[in-house]
Amino acid sequence: MTVVTRFAPSPTGFLHIGGARTALFNWLYSRHTGGKFLLRIEDTDRARSTDEATEAIIHGMRWLGLGADEDPISQYSRQQNHVDVAKKLLAEGKAYNCYCSPEELSEMRELAKSEGRPMRYDGRWRERGPDDAPEGVSPVVRIKSEKSGTTTISDMIQGDVSVKNAEIDDFVLLRADGTPTYMLAVVVDDHDMDVTHVIRGDDHLTNTFRQIQLYKAMDWELPVFAHMPLLHGADGKKLSKRHGALGVEAYEEMGFLPEAVCNYLLRLGWGHGDDEIISKDQAIEWFDVADVGKAAARFDMDKLTSLNAHYIREAGDERLAQLVMPKINELLAGKVSNDAENRLKKGMAGLKERAKTIVELSENAAFYCQNRPLAMNDKAAKLLSGDGPDKLAGFRAILAKTDDWDASALEEKARAFSENTGCKLGAVAGPLRAALTGSNSSPGMFEVLEVLGKEETLGRIDDALNAHK
Repeated sequence: MTVVTRFAPSPTGFLHIGGARTALFNWLYSRHTGGKFLLRIEDTDRARSTDEATEAIIHGMRWLGLGADEDPISQYSRQQNHVDVAKKLLAEGKAYNCYCSPEELSEMRELAKSEGRPMRYDGRWRERGPDDAPEGVSPVVRIKSEKSGTTTISDMIQGDVSVKNAEIDDFVLLRADGTPTYMLAVVVDDHDMDVTHVIRGDDHLTNTFRQIQLYKAMDWELPVFAHMPLLHGADGKKLSKRHGALGVEAYEEMGFLPEAVCNYLLRLGWGHGDDEIISKDQAIEWFDVADVGKAAARFDMDKLTSLNAHYIREAGDERLAQLVMPKINELLAGKVSNDAENRLKKGMAGLKERAKTIVELSENAAFYCQNRPLAMNDKAAKLLSGDGPDKLAGFRAILAKTDDWDASALEEKARAFSENTGCKLGAVAGPLRAALTGSNSSPGMFEVLEVLGKEETLGRIDDALNAHK
């Protein structure tokens, strides 16, 4: 048997971080077993589904590296298939027309509420024929659910879970306007797509008991079910926006790398010993849905950020420069120096050690890309007060005569200058940093000198000295 998994988001919003975890687990299990991973866009809610959300979902999946093995399937485009199944069940006496009015359904709800029990349709049209149908009322189509016995799910994560069939109502398959419900559409699509393993959140567990009624009515083979616990925040409460329950595109905008996000989501509810850093290849080799825990995992933004810092340090300098450049263009309103990208690549080794996100990396790297003269923050300006300009001017004269322009040689020049003038190295490096970066913090000063090159370094020093005359 070829394992076939699917991810089936609704395009009523962007790809939520919890949904991304579900997609990841489905993708990994299909890869681990040598199977197929499919994407289905559940766009039957036409009023709320948008093309923008669909594109955002597909972009998010692509960004995370979770490509499907076939083109995405639109659930709405398969509506006739869903309707045909409902009509087949009607013809076989396994479903029936229900003519209940909204008022009758409301009375059922109120009665159930007053008796302290869950609302379930009472089956009043289950055995009635069309002769009893009121005039001018379009019926819904309901399935005839089993009323005796028990339904048991052998869940890969939850184990055996059972419910008495008497607790499963005759749920609606087709609405009064003839459109299929989610409960019908998802079963028909999973069957037609040959889905063998349905891996989803445990908030669908109740739906699964109902959906099994449909599989049995159609004499279809049941898929294997695996219901994952939902994510909670670091405080143990249901995950919300304040915890980081955002769309995947927000994490991209905040400067997280996709491999960091995948690695972090992988470790939420699943693990491999004490391993924290797990590559995609390792995850494919090790991952099994059966190893996912039953307890709700806690999403912690600080831990994700820390993991992201690791992946930034491990990322290639050229790739990081390409990621950073568009953000720097935004920061500097497009006013970047001609040699900006080359400087970024040369300086990235020192920059990436200090950044936790691509956004932070961009902000830290912007000084390499600025056109002269540089603006200075208040702390940098203070470094150029007192005798700072004198120290800077003295060292500038040394630099002007220096041809060996690498970090170690430049540091030796600075140390010799500080010894000869009887000052600490910091008294030279501070004003120099202010002049070259416009800030009081940066990567190693002599690395900055090497990256900027002699001409740009002298020009920036001159700008600073002229501004403080």
